[in-house]
Amino acid sequence: MNSLAWPNTTMQAFSRCSTVGMAVLLCAAPLVRAQQTVPEWPTVEHALGRKGALMPGNVLKFSFPRSDLAVTLHGVHLQPSLALGSWVAFKRVGGSHAMVMGDLVMTEGEVGPVMEALQAGGVEQTALHNHLIGESPRVLYMHIRVYGEETKVAQVIHDALTRTGTPLGPVAVVPAPLFELDTASLAAALGYAGRLNGGVYQVSVPRAETIFEDQMEVPASMGVATAINFQPTGGGKAAITGDFVLTAVEVNRVVRALEDSGIQVTAIHSHMLDESPRLVFLHFWSNSDAISLARSLHMALAMTNVVAPTR
Repeated sequence: MNSLAWPNTTMQAFSRCSTVGMAVLLCAAPLVRAQQTVPEWPTVEHALGRKGALMPGNVLKFSFPRSDLAVTLHGVHLQPSLALGSWVAFKRVGGSHAMVMGDLVMTEGEVGPVMEALQAGGVEQTALHNHLIGESPRVLYMHIRVYGEETKVAQVIHDALTRTGTPLGPVAVVPAPLFELDTASLAAALGYAGRLNGGVYQVSVPRAETIFEDQMEVPASMGVATAINFQPTGGGKAAITGDFVLTAVEVNRVVRALEDSGIQVTAIHSHMLDESPRLVFLHFWSNSDAISLARSLHMALAMTNVVAPTR
């Protein structure tokens, strides 16, 4: 797939081919404009062993929290929804073919077997790196993409996940931990509202411009929105992590803003290969007064081209 490019307009024939499986050639049908109706993905959900969540942009997103891992950082036990959530997102591009992206959370020993399985099935790696510094055990993040027949892609990804300790099958419903912080005050200080998930307040802030990869629009829900997560640590404090999605000129503005506020920058790197505009992902960490952190993050967000804050 590296040597083939997407057509210049959505009215041209979709010529990209992708190999999924050792002997399966996947050539997409003519590309059609995305429908506004809610898609159905029963074979993909069956292949991945769980229901996906329908997201804006006709995207189906699957979450695979690493609840099997007990990871600590500076004395904080990380909730899976804070920094240990594998995910895979599907967006149809024609017929039963999809653009698929994801981020898989792995221990060091799982990287080799997962990469081998994905490469054998034609699923590409676009990045492999840390998001945190000093966590135990060490955790790595593998970003993936593929364009192909959606069910076969799902089968390849599921097979790769079996090489890890990731809990598979339907997600068990468990009572959420008590959230000790005032989410309304957090939203007011940050300027953006979020949602509670697994004891973590998660905020997603899309960029204002449209993101493309291979001339295909990438919705914010496929990993191109700034993510900010708050996990209460007692006494009005919160552990925060996530990533800012930045253009090159924004990177050092945000670095200075975060460092001046006492928020540690833990990684600066790419997640994708040929997106437009070119994006840089900046990860961060702190454990301090939650409202003060939200205000500091608000100032950093103001230095980026994101959608207008909520009022």
